[in-house]
Amino acid sequence: MPLTLPRGLARFNRLVTNPVQGLYAWALPPWAVIVHRGRRSGRLYRTPVVARKRGQTFAVAVLYGERSDWVSNLLATGGGQVVRAGRTYELIRPRLVAGRDGPWPLRSMAEKVLVAELGEPAPGFGRGPSVR
Repeated sequence: MPLTLPRGLARFNRLVTNPVQGLYAWALPPWAVIVHRGRRSGRLYRTPVVARKRGQTFAVAVLYGERSDWVSNLLATGGGQVVRAGRTYELIRPRLVAGRDGPWPLRSMAEKVLVAELGEPAPGFGRGPSVR
């Protein structure tokens, strides 16, 4: 049964878990780091996620609801970047789909799944764009 986790857990993860996961998520699938620009601040943010990549399709279970900042930022700007296995890709045409329509095993994890096409990988290997 799909779930949506409480916002309090999201705040805890942003302060405690995400900084730790950010150290390795960019290099170890199924983790990845979503790089997105703030809608109001214009600042770059890096959010670690668990994701699925199949061919040129990238999918992330939206565990904290579709109003999560990273989801809203990607949808508002029409894209962003993802760093997975040390490679940086453009996220093209991100959209939300019902969890049941997402790829396995994500379809059983959340009510919504963010799906996007991947651009060609950027040259080089590393953590992706700087957040400065």
